[in-house]
Amino acid sequence: MSRTRPAARRWARVAALLGSTAALALLGGTVVPPASATTVTPKAATIRPHFGAAAHTVGTAPTVAARVAAIDAVTATLPSVTTAYGVQALWNQGITGAGTTIAVVESFGDPNAAAVLNSYSLQHGLPPGQLSVISPAGPIPTCTPQLDQQIQCTSWIGETDLDIVMIHSMAPQAQIVIAATPVNETQGFTGLPEMMEAIDFIAQHHLADAVSLSFGTSEDDFPKLSDPATLDFAFKDAKKAGIPIVASSGDCGATGNTLFSFTQCGDVFPFRVVSWPASSPFVTAAGGTVLHLDANNQRISPDTLWPASGAGLSKTYPRPSWQNGIAGSTNSTQRSLPDITMLGISGTSQSAPLFAGVLALATQLHGGPLGFLDPILYRMGAKGTRAGIVDVTTGSDTIAGVPGFSAAKGFDIASGWGTVDPATFVPALAKAAG
Repeated sequence: MSRTRPAARRWARVAALLGSTAALALLGGTVVPPASATTVTPKAATIRPHFGAAAHTVGTAPTVAARVAAIDAVTATLPSVTTAYGVQALWNQGITGAGTTIAVVESFGDPNAAAVLNSYSLQHGLPPGQLSVISPAGPIPTCTPQLDQQIQCTSWIGETDLDIVMIHSMAPQAQIVIAATPVNETQGFTGLPEMMEAIDFIAQHHLADAVSLSFGTSEDDFPKLSDPATLDFAFKDAKKAGIPIVASSGDCGATGNTLFSFTQCGDVFPFRVVSWPASSPFVTAAGGTVLHLDANNQRISPDTLWPASGAGLSKTYPRPSWQNGIAGSTNSTQRSLPDITMLGISGTSQSAPLFAGVLALATQLHGGPLGFLDPILYRMGAKGTRAGIVDVTTGSDTIAGVPGFSAAKGFDIASGWGTVDPATFVPALAKAAG
């Protein structure tokens, strides 16, 4: 039986933390810098597009209709996603994400995100979206054509829209919070401190049941390989709060963009690298798969690895204890990623929010926060299809001449445990979370 936590309880807690005015504004979906957030003056960033975002002409923002069309063009259509993952069976039981909240963290966000979400929902027969926006790391600059020439703020519009639509497609009654930050995340440290500040604010004030991250930078882009760990404070606070963090595993296969890349995978390292924050042992890394469907959106063959799905072994982090059981598969003492995979034909920026949407369904059924996910996931992984985890055995992430990893039977570096069958996975996770 569903044990949904009443939404009113969450917002009463928010009101106590942020003050009634800010909480009420948040309920209405208004962009509100929380009263206790630290103000950060936006700073200049390297002029480089965010690779997870849809292509655009600098200085122009696409219309709402164009954004909805773009989402449909670069992703599998909504009926194929919902049918292939079988979430309708859960919706029919009232497991829709009601009473839960999923947060996404985006540079700049999208001022018209609510209109995009509602337009998409109307076209695809979904209920209207429940969307709020906060800016914990400081006020978001107005993206004028002149400013866009400097920091390409419109490059995040497509990313923001994709994230919220994928969550909504899995959990149509979940509340979605966009945590917008004022600095463009590019490669290396740029933009990441502000994002970590936003995540930490969410964790400290329990504003979400899970957080989805569709950004990343190669560990090797940092001045020192030990540097990524200095940003883990936000993830540690999320762990304490029982809030799972899901991060895209990367879109350059076994390698990743260098600081000099101006196109997706246009200038990559000539050796294996992995993406952070997906490599952090405090997050769940989501890789990408390809669905093979017939005209009725039924699978005609098992899912295969999306060829550019990020995967590999961290140089920053040693193998966490919850991965000790798969050491024989990785033959490594380092953190392996991804942990799980979902549809990623438009990149692992699609996979992470899809999985976060599944977590919303499990959170509703569980009746509260799931807690730190990775140890639970790895215990479930060993049970395979009994726990709703479906092996991915075909595909490789070799790219740009850099030898990658191949999917295989059981746990493998390329696809982690494989993908999920939500109809079985959601109740199994709700039960395993205790």
